[in-house]
This record gives sequence, C-alpha cells and structure tokens, in this order.
Amino acid sequence: MSEPGADAVSPLPWRLARTSAEAHLYMDLHPCGTCATARFHPRGATVFIDGELGSRFAGACQSCGALREFVFRLPEHIVLSGDRIRYGADRPSELIDPGEWLLVADGASARGRVDPTGLTPQGLAAHRDLLDTAVAAMEEVLKFVPPRGDAVPDSVFFSARGRAVYEAEPGRFGVVRLIAVLDTYREIAARFGRD
Repeated sequence: MSEPGADAVSPLPWRLARTSAEAHLYMDLHPCGTCATARFHPRGATVFIDGELGSRFAGACQSCGALREFVFRLPEHIVLSGDRIRYGADRPSELIDPGEWLLVADGASARGRVDPTGLTPQGLAAHRDLLDTAVAAMEEVLKFVPPRGDAVPDSVFFSARGRAVYEAEPGRFGVVRLIAVLDTYREIAARFGRD
C-alpha cells in the first residue's frame, strides 16, 4: 500500500485512531521522512484490511513532493466532540503516548493567551482553540494513569520523543501535578467563553 519512502502506519497491526482529530494530530507529529516538514494535505479514503474498516490518508509532501501515507483502524463507536476538542473516549491512545500528549499541551498553551481582552472575534476563537487543545491533551495524558495510580507508569511511553520528555522530567507525570495543570488550563479556557 505504501511506496518507498512513504511515512505509513503499518497495516499489520494497524493502530486505532479514536477520532479524526487524533489521526490528524498524529500526522502532524510525524513529518515527512525526506525533508522533515509537516506540511501535508492528504486525501482521505475508507479502506478495508482483513475485513476491518479503516482510514487511509495519502498525498504529496508540500515541500519535497514525497508520497506520504498513513493508515488507521477506525473505532467501533464514533466519539462525538460536541462543542470542544476531543481526541478519544476513555481508553488511552494507541497512536500518541503521554509524553507526546504533554508536548502538545505545552505547545498549545504556550501559543495561547491568558487574557482575552482586546482580541477580535477571530483571535478569540483561535486562542480558545489553542486552550481547548491544551485541555484535551492533558486529559489524554491522564488516561494513561492506571486505576488508583498516582502517576503515569514509565512502561507506557512508546515513542522516542515521549520517552525523552518523561526521562527529562518524570515528576511532571504525577497525578497531582497533572490535575493541577489541567485545572489551570480549564480555568484559563473558561475566560474565553464559547460561541
């Protein structure tokens, strides 16, 4: 299904993308293997592999033209996001590990403002999306904590990037600290209201 040089999620075993938002975030986190740019506007298609329903995203890298392809398994039940960003239901991600989720939260919160004063309607919406992303990503980190656990276990970090985040500062993955950061992001996001 892939051409040489394509970035692909192996169909066997192919990993679950719980939502379209999670699939697109995963693709953003995995830039082109040829030129390392993330600019990529794929075409999506529904596929069947071994009788299972999935999604295939493929297209040319906008920088170097290399073919990029990702294939994901679809969930049995669609998760509706409602009026906010959601990456999945209660089960932890199979695509993005807790260290990468923490990086997503850090990046989104760093780009968002804490005070909506003076923002245009478009600016308000953009910053609200950034803060909603930070909240949703922190919620994803917490899904990796086992029942009655007090921290994300080191055994659940499956990407080199995520493991590096954990090894640099393992204390950030304690439940008390994660909840404190999540509550702060939620409080800031509430200042930006909803349409």
